[in-house]
Amino acid sequence: MSGMKTRFLGRSGIEVSALGMGCWAIGGPFWAGEQPLGWGEVDDEESIRAVRRALDLGVTFFDTANVYGAGHSEEVLARALAGRRDEAVIATKFGGTFDEQTRQVGPDDGTPAGVARAVRESLRRLGTDRIDLYQLHINALPIPEALDLVPVLEGLVEQGLIRAYGWSTDFPERADAFASAAPNCAAIQADMSVLRGSYAVLPVAERHDLGVIVRGPLAMGLLGGRYTTSSELPRDDVRGLSPEWMTYFTDGRPTPEFLARIDGIRQVLTSGGRTLAQGALAWLWAYDARTVPIPGCRTVAQVEENAGALAHGPLSPSELADVERLMGRE
Repeated sequence: MSGMKTRFLGRSGIEVSALGMGCWAIGGPFWAGEQPLGWGEVDDEESIRAVRRALDLGVTFFDTANVYGAGHSEEVLARALAGRRDEAVIATKFGGTFDEQTRQVGPDDGTPAGVARAVRESLRRLGTDRIDLYQLHINALPIPEALDLVPVLEGLVEQGLIRAYGWSTDFPERADAFASAAPNCAAIQADMSVLRGSYAVLPVAERHDLGVIVRGPLAMGLLGGRYTTSSELPRDDVRGLSPEWMTYFTDGRPTPEFLARIDGIRQVLTSGGRTLAQGALAWLWAYDARTVPIPGCRTVAQVEENAGALAHGPLSPSELADVERLMGRE
C-alpha cells in the first residue's frame, strides 16, 4: 500500500492504513446501571473473522478501549490477531473503570496511578508486549490533570510498553495544551462525520503534526444507509436507549433532521459507484488528509464495504465543494 491508502500518525512515524476498524461494537454488552453502552449481543467468532478480513484487505489499524465490553473487545482483538500481531497497529484507550464480571462501568480514573495500572491490564488482555497508540479516553478531563499524565506516558514509551500516545477529546484547547507538553503525543481522536463534527481540532493537529483519528465517521450507523424514520433500535443497543449525547438517535429512532441532511447529499456521496458509507469516508479524506476514520464493524460484510472505500479514494475537489454547498457550509 502507498499514497492514499496509508497515513503516518503525525510526528510518531507510525504508519497505518488510511482506514481503521473501530472495535467498540465487538466488545458486546456493557452498562452504566440500566443504560446500555454496547451495541447489543455480538458473535465473537464473526468478530474475529471480521478483524482478519480487514487485515487481508489492507486495513492495519484497530482502535479499541479497555472499557469496551468491560475488557472483552481487547480480548477478542487479541484472539483475532493471534499469529498476525506484527501486521497490525493497535490503539487502545485508558481512563474508564469497570468490573469484568458484571460488565458495569465505574467512575473515570485519569490519575497517574490509574494509567500505570490500566496499561498492564490492557497488555494482558491484548496478549501483546506493546501498545502502538495509547489514548486518554476522558473527553473533558481538566487540562492540568491531563498534563500530570505526560511524565507517566513518557515513562511507558521509554519502557517500550507503548510506542506513542494521544487524547480522545473534542476540545481543541485540550488537544493543543496536551500536544504542546507531550513529546510522544502522536494523535488526537475526535467525533467527526460529513453531518457534523469537532472540526476545530483539525488546525491543532496540523500545527502540532498529529494524526487525526475520526470516531463516529458513519454517524453511529446513519451513514450506512439502512435506517429510515420508522427504524427503531433495540433497547440493548446504546442507540436504542439513547443517552443525551446520542444526537444521531432520539428515543431509539434516527433523528429526522440528520436523515434529511443525508438525503440532501446522497447523490454526491454515491457518485462514481460508491455506497453511501464509502462516500461518507471519502468526504473525510477529502476534507482533511490527516484523517483516519475508524468505522465500527461487527461483520465481514461491513468490513468489506468499508474497506472498499480505499479503492475509490477521497472525493474530488468539486465533489467536496458540492457537499459543502449542499450542507450550507460554504
